[in-house]
Amino acid sequence: MTQNESLINDATDFLNIFYQENECTTPFNIRLETIKNQIKETATYYHTFQELEFGARVAWRNSNRCIGRLYWKSLQVVDKRHLSTNETIEEAIKTHIKKSTNKGAIQPMITVFRQQLPDEKKGIRIHNKQLISYAAKEIINNNKKITVGDSNNLGFTNFAKENGWKSEINNFTILPVAFQIEEEPIHFFEISQKQILEVPIIHPEYEWFIDLNLKWYALPAISNMVLKIGGINYTAAPFSGWYMGTEVGARDLADTKRYNQVPIIAQKMGLDISKKRNLWKDKALIVLNEAVLYSFEKMKVRMTDHHTAAEHYMIFEKQEAAEGRKATADWSWIVPPISGGITPVFHKEMSNQIQLPNFFNQSNIWEVQNTEPIAKCPFH
Repeated sequence: MTQNESLINDATDFLNIFYQENECTTPFNIRLETIKNQIKETATYYHTFQELEFGARVAWRNSNRCIGRLYWKSLQVVDKRHLSTNETIEEAIKTHIKKSTNKGAIQPMITVFRQQLPDEKKGIRIHNKQLISYAAKEIINNNKKITVGDSNNLGFTNFAKENGWKSEINNFTILPVAFQIEEEPIHFFEISQKQILEVPIIHPEYEWFIDLNLKWYALPAISNMVLKIGGINYTAAPFSGWYMGTEVGARDLADTKRYNQVPIIAQKMGLDISKKRNLWKDKALIVLNEAVLYSFEKMKVRMTDHHTAAEHYMIFEKQEAAEGRKATADWSWIVPPISGGITPVFHKEMSNQIQLPNFFNQSNIWEVQNTEPIAKCPFH
C-alpha cells in the first residue's frame, strides 16, 4: 500500500466518524472525493475547521489515561494553522496561556498549529513537555548529588542552558518556551511572570505549612504531543485543562525523585518516620493533598478532587455507552494515586485499546528514546 493509499484510508475512517456524529451540509461522497484529489495532487489534505474541532475533541475523548473526559465537548479549539513565523506563533502561545488560565476559571483549550507536510521531518515542534513548568539543576551537598527544582525537567533545563538560556535556578524557576519550525533555528522566549498564575500552597490547620514555601502553577498545558486526526499529524497542538488535586499533591510535590515533600511534612507533624507500620507516609500525603485542594480553592483556581473526578469518569462511561461507544481506558492511570480502592473506578475492568483520533508521544530533541507512539492523556 502506498503512502497516499494509506492516508486515504485514514481520512476515510475519520470522515465516517465525523459524518456519523455531525450534521453536514456537504454530502459524504463529495467531501471524500475532494480529499482524495488533494492527496493525489499534494500527498496530503486539509481539514475544515469543523473537522479539526471535532477531531481534537474526539482525541481527548479517546485519551485512555485521562480521567476527566466527561468534558470533552467543552474543549475550545483555536485554529492557528495559518501562522508561519516565530513571532506570530510565540504570540499565539502566550494568548493560549492567558485565555485558558482565564483568571483561574480554567477553560479547556487546544491551539492547533499547521500540520506536518509530506516533505518535512519535524513540522512545527514545541520542545517543552508543558508550556509552564519549573527548571532544575543538580548540585553537590555534603558529597551527595541533589536536584534543586523539578527533576522531571532536568533534561530540558540543560538543553535550554546549552542554547543560551541564563537564569538563577531555585525550586520554582519558570522555564522558557522553545519551539522550532522544521529545520529553522530553535526559538526561545520567556513567559512574563505576570502571565503565569501560581498558587502558594498553605494548609487550613497547620500554620507552619506556609514555611515550606511551596507553590504550583495553575495551568497544566501539555505541549510536546502530536495530535493525529485522519492520518494528519499536528505536531504542535498545546492542550490545557484543569488539574486533579492528586496530580500536584500526590505526584508533583510528593514523588521521591521530584519535590519529595512527604518526609518533611511528616516531621513537621511530629510523626515517627522510622516506622512504616504507623503509616506516617499516608498521613503526611493526605495533609499535603488537603493543602493543595484548599490553596487552589482559596485562590479560586479550578481544580477537581480525585473522588469527584472518579464519579465524573463513571458518568462519561455511561454517556459513551448510551451513544453506542465503548469507553477505553488505562486502569493504572484512571485509578487515583491515593484512596484508589474507595473510588468507583477501582473495581472496573477497562480496555486499553487505542482509538483514533488521539494524542501520541514525540521523542525529545535532547535525548534518544523510543519513538513508538503511545497514547497518553493530554493533561498528564
